[in-house]
Amino acid sequence: MKKQGWRSPAFLRQAPQGCVDLPFLALLLIMLAFGALMSYSASTVYGQQLYGDGFYFLKRYLLFAALSAVLTTPFVFFGTPELWRGFAVLLYAASVALLILVLLIGTVGGGAQRWLVIGPLTVQPSEIAKPALILMLALVLTKHEERVLSQRRRGGSLRYGVLLPGALIGIIGLLVAAEKHISGLLIIGMIGVSMMYLGGTRLRYLGAMAGVVAAAGCLLILVSSYAQVRVDTWLHIEEVDPLGSAWQTLQGLYAIGSGGFFGKGLGAGQQKHGYVSQPQNDFIFTVICEELGFIGAFFVILLFALLVWRGFRIAYRAPDRFSSLAVFGISLKLALQALLNIAVVTNSMPNTGVSLPFFSSGGTFLAIQIFEMGIVLSISRHCKGGN
Repeated sequence: MKKQGWRSPAFLRQAPQGCVDLPFLALLLIMLAFGALMSYSASTVYGQQLYGDGFYFLKRYLLFAALSAVLTTPFVFFGTPELWRGFAVLLYAASVALLILVLLIGTVGGGAQRWLVIGPLTVQPSEIAKPALILMLALVLTKHEERVLSQRRRGGSLRYGVLLPGALIGIIGLLVAAEKHISGLLIIGMIGVSMMYLGGTRLRYLGAMAGVVAAAGCLLILVSSYAQVRVDTWLHIEEVDPLGSAWQTLQGLYAIGSGGFFGKGLGAGQQKHGYVSQPQNDFIFTVICEELGFIGAFFVILLFALLVWRGFRIAYRAPDRFSSLAVFGISLKLALQALLNIAVVTNSMPNTGVSLPFFSSGGTFLAIQIFEMGIVLSISRHCKGGN
């Protein structure tokens, strides 16, 4: 792969070989600190009402962040590309087992069955399936690279560039679709097609794959009354009962619009006072817009953009093809998750329950995000030199 002729700013320069990528780590720490601050600001009223403790969600955020960091750190400093190859198979198998288990004994909430209660933890297996699929596709597309890029269809590009990765995506996708999880299916499909493109699958095959993903999403909407309500609310927001299914979306839009350029001030937002349900979750971006205005929203988007861009730079200098595909996939997932969350809260797409990475409340969701960043940092230690 030919190197670019430009030099990145000093803040985004590569760390010495053997060290983690310091700019990526710095951006991650800023993101976590800002996420904790906004998690507290968005949840203090809800936490007081529900648990009698305005600091409840902040404590939970800090606890899961700290535990996740402690558990992830050994992988960062001792993990190797070889370890992640083996881990890919184990994680993929575990995610399939958990997705099946959630359909059998999972907890139902909001009209969908997506969660497993394991002791004090509530786990959403579809979130585990996303990094599992990324690593597994990186492994398979790397192992069969020559066949994927082969001009032969039979036993070559079709089998190893389409059918094999398509089967891996399909298994996860079908199980997620059975949960009536439209946003999860959308993200998994987009990640899968993107990974196949990066792995060398021919464009004409990718067009067919994208069509299958789109058709699966439409079929899921047609057979799910829960999904149909969400889509109908999105398409006819002006006509839907503002005190019914449109309540959450409309209140979020009011919060965004009332923030103006500079916002009302940190902690001074009004919509979190019972207007936006669980404002510390999927709609936390609306609280950021209301309290910090356009400036705060722009800063959040800028942080995501820099973190994703830095991830792409790490993938560009990765020590091998598997590592490069894995980091590209993880960075792309982060970008998609943030983009779709913002699209939902601005009513640019139906409300499908997409969380905002590092900001939305959810202990296991945060833990998975931190572990994914740990994989990127681990691989960054083995990167080739350059800016």
